[in-house]
Amino acid sequence: RFVIKGSLAGAAVYVAYDQGLLGSGTQGAEALKKAQAALPPAIQEWTSYIGWELPPTPKFDFSLSGSWNKGVETVMSALSVAPTRACEYTVEGWKYVKDLVK
Repeated sequence: RFVIKGSLAGAAVYVAYDQGLLGSGTQGAEALKKAQAALPPAIQEWTSYIGWELPPTPKFDFSLSGSWNKGVETVMSALSVAPTRACEYTVEGWKYVKDLVK
């Protein structure tokens, strides 16, 4: 079992490396574009072979780098206001505790 699992994991890492997924961001984006172009025809061929009928795949424009940049901007924005918010919440907490003690 261990040999089979190790072989599958090694093959998965090799395929990911061979396709450029473990390289730079541009290589990953190119690999994603290749997968988006190759996957729908392969699925269509497979389902026609089996006899299933799937609904058409939705078309969407997804930019991996744009999503990554938006996530980084959101995190940095939250970190930049964190000290101010922590101070505000601390003041509100102390006010609440003082009101409870009265």
